[in-house]
Amino acid sequence: MLRYAHLALTFLTTLPLPDVGEVREGEFKKASGFYPLAGYAVGLVLFLVLLLGQFFPAGVSGALALTAWLWITGMLHFDGLVDAGDALLVMKSPQKRLEILKDVHIGAFGLAVAVVALLFKWSLLTELHGHKWTTLFPLVLVPAIARFSVLIPMNLFPAAREESLGARSREGWWQMGLLLILPVLVFPGGWWMLLAGMLSALLVARFAAGRLGGGINGDVYGAIIECTEIAVLLLWVLVSGGHK
Repeated sequence: MLRYAHLALTFLTTLPLPDVGEVREGEFKKASGFYPLAGYAVGLVLFLVLLLGQFFPAGVSGALALTAWLWITGMLHFDGLVDAGDALLVMKSPQKRLEILKDVHIGAFGLAVAVVALLFKWSLLTELHGHKWTTLFPLVLVPAIARFSVLIPMNLFPAAREESLGARSREGWWQMGLLLILPVLVFPGGWWMLLAGMLSALLVARFAAGRLGGGINGDVYGAIIECTEIAVLLLWVLVSGGHK
């Protein structure tokens, strides 16, 4: 179990952890159950950066937190969002969209999606400026909810490409993910944040599957995580806005 947790943390974060060595068949499936653990690590970094950001203007604090968010994730999910934006929004056939997903170049759709996503996150993070640590702490939960929520479409929808890394992570240890997300329910409003995350993940996955001929891939998983983080963060900011 420690190896699977280690694999999830090294795959989804840039934490300075020892190398996991050769990844054997089936280990990515087991590691996917520990995705929420990686989410807590990401959220803790955001929480600490926003606490330090209280000494700066709101815009700078938001920019620092956003930079930390991109750094701690290695822009893995953000890259998936950009690639998915290029493929899903273009007016082409599902087969052509799958080909676009393999293209490393960024098009207009991907660029637009990237800018909008960054603006949303920065705007929401600046809204948290001036909050007490007690109302900032639920930020730790947002990335964890997103990484748990992605497990649902990962196990419900087929892989768009069977040979991909995303396909190797499917049908994973979702029971462990369910266990790790239980702390969310302890916090006031945790139920609503979790429900919003799962609904957002399913909506994005359903849209992507419809555009790709029924399946989804790793880039879509990244897009799901990014969109779910924004949705849950937006809900939390709206609820906690008056409790600085």
